[in-house]
Amino acid sequence: MTAATPATAASAPRRVLAQTRFEALGLLRHGEQLLVSVVLPLLALVVLSRLPAPDLSVGRWEGVARIDVLTPGVLALAVLSTAFTGQAILLGFERRWGVLRLLGTTPLGRGGLLLAKVGAVLCVLVLQLGVLVVVGLALGWRPQAGGLLPAAVAVVLGALALVTLAVCLGGALRAEAVLALANLVWVLLAGVGGVLLPAAALPGEGVVSLLPSAALGDALRAAFVLGEWDGRALLLLALWGALGAVLARRLLRWSD
Repeated sequence: MTAATPATAASAPRRVLAQTRFEALGLLRHGEQLLVSVVLPLLALVVLSRLPAPDLSVGRWEGVARIDVLTPGVLALAVLSTAFTGQAILLGFERRWGVLRLLGTTPLGRGGLLLAKVGAVLCVLVLQLGVLVVVGLALGWRPQAGGLLPAAVAVVLGALALVTLAVCLGGALRAEAVLALANLVWVLLAGVGGVLLPAAALPGEGVVSLLPSAALGDALRAAFVLGEWDGRALLLLALWGALGAVLARRLLRWSD
């Protein structure tokens, strides 16, 4: 008889890819998360496009059609909903249910889990943003074609930054606290975080513009309204992503 060959772990890319697939399917099965990440941004797009207030044509967006300023902000709101709020809440309850404790026994590691969650968010965002883009175009949105590449880069960097911050929250606090704080942060950032309303339209513009939510909104508006790269906003997103990744590796706990 020959000795059994010991099992070997899959390569790191294969582990991350398998976990990404698992995470993406899990996100698509959560109806309540889809409500936050698709339905609420969709309502914001339709309702705010029909209202005369608040004024969105401020700063460098002065004279730009309302729908052209609003739609990129709604796309940023969808990224915020999926990458931050949804991931923070999901992670908090994964710790409660013992899912992370099981993952902690695998070779995936914190870095692999973080990459898988970012990948899953990007996969789901392709569907979510596609729906919002179609509705925005139906409402009269006319984006600059040259802004597609800078917008894609902004979404990737924004998803990375927001997922890492979600891991900091959902990986450190108890599920009930995560649920309350994640929803509260979503409301605050949606209202005064430079997402739907440009930072120039808000008090404390200098501080607001430093938030990852405002950086993502500004980067998408610059891409789709002006067809330009917003270097400052993209750099801010990259810095938030790097900071969040460092903190997430330290704060993430595999169990409560």
